[in-house]
Amino acid sequence: MTERKDDGLPDAARLQQPIARLLRPLVRLFIRCGTTFPALCDLLRELYVNVAVHDFPLPKKEQTDSRISLLTGIHRKEVRRLRNAGAPVRQTPAAVSRTTQIVALWMADPRFATEAGAPAPLRRSGLEGNGPTFEDLVGEVTRDVRPRAVLDDWLDRKIVTFDEQERVVLTEAAIAPNRGDERQLYYFGRNLHDHIAAAVANISSSSSPFMERAVHYEGLTEDAARRLEALSRELAMAALVAANREAQALHRKDEGGEWRWNFGIYVYREKEPGGAHDATDEEEPRS
Repeated sequence: MTERKDDGLPDAARLQQPIARLLRPLVRLFIRCGTTFPALCDLLRELYVNVAVHDFPLPKKEQTDSRISLLTGIHRKEVRRLRNAGAPVRQTPAAVSRTTQIVALWMADPRFATEAGAPAPLRRSGLEGNGPTFEDLVGEVTRDVRPRAVLDDWLDRKIVTFDEQERVVLTEAAIAPNRGDERQLYYFGRNLHDHIAAAVANISSSSSPFMERAVHYEGLTEDAARRLEALSRELAMAALVAANREAQALHRKDEGGEWRWNFGIYVYREKEPGGAHDATDEEEPRS
């Protein structure tokens, strides 16, 4: 039996169904990518020990192998072997961080935007014309990497392209990374982590500290689902651009600290087996 307090949290039996639904797309990905069940078990075993050691300490008491075994259900010999692995390192790859900062600045700073507020096509430093250049943009974020190297890398990854005037133009891939892009896997882990962490915090707290809501309808035709998806994309992009612009302005004035913030939006549609015909409008926080 594992250690558990009567703190209003759902018991393990009630968690079975939502966890199964949550894990199903991940298991689909694991099978496609060759992550076998034994390999996943090894990862989960190490993660269980790691979380118990670092996230469930007792005040002024030693975190013993016996207590970790009690919390996790993992044998003490395995606990002893695994507990020295250390906490997972939450580190953003340098290329991902640099790309994200440059794109965010390009999308938010009026110096690099059109009159309508969209990212403006930028001259390369050697081209004639007025206004800031791609070199100016990169120089605002980093002096450690040459702008030409960033440009070559981004062209290869299709983050930017050239227009008919040979100006550098931001593409959709800058916001939604292409398959195989290092940023895609990084944000896969980061964004899903933050979404799940917000939902877990809402379940674990007497109040709902984070906004975590959705609007969903069932029993739609494919045409209606596609039209709603297109509308959602427009609304989502407008919200993300506005939030990014405000965050850039605050970031310039902020003294810096230990906190981070994430604002994410997802849109999803699929054909459901069974063809449900009831429509609902969900506007309640999942708490």
